[in-house]
Amino acid sequence: MVQLLISAKGHGKTRQLINMANDAQRTAKGNIVFIDDNKKHIFDIHSGVRFVETSACDLYNYREFAGFIFGILSQNSDIEKIFVDGLYKIITVLTDDDLVKLVKRLDVISKEEEVDFIIGMSSDYGIIPEAVKEYVLV
Repeated sequence: MVQLLISAKGHGKTRQLINMANDAQRTAKGNIVFIDDNKKHIFDIHSGVRFVETSACDLYNYREFAGFIFGILSQNSDIEKIFVDGLYKIITVLTDDDLVKLVKRLDVISKEEEVDFIIGMSSDYGIIPEAVKEYVLV
């Protein structure tokens, strides 16, 4: 499953993702991963959640991000959920077409690896591509 948490900057997406990750950790049978573009919220994440900070990774496009995800999954076969905060900050170049390709790719990975992706991104529902609107978390 891929879910997109979309709203304008400053509307509480990060706090919501942190709460979701911490809640998931309490009930998960597998591991939970939280990916962020900086370490600002590292102490808000429960110690049982694996925190991955990406500022040193320089992920240029959606293909590199997908490879990054595969790297995380290859290290641990029982990851249950991956939370991503600030997708547009993590990936340097992410066009609308690339967003569609990324979401579709993550959907395939989700089914193959049995992992859920919950992704926070600053945007407006009205301007995101139609092809990804079905993934928006309401």
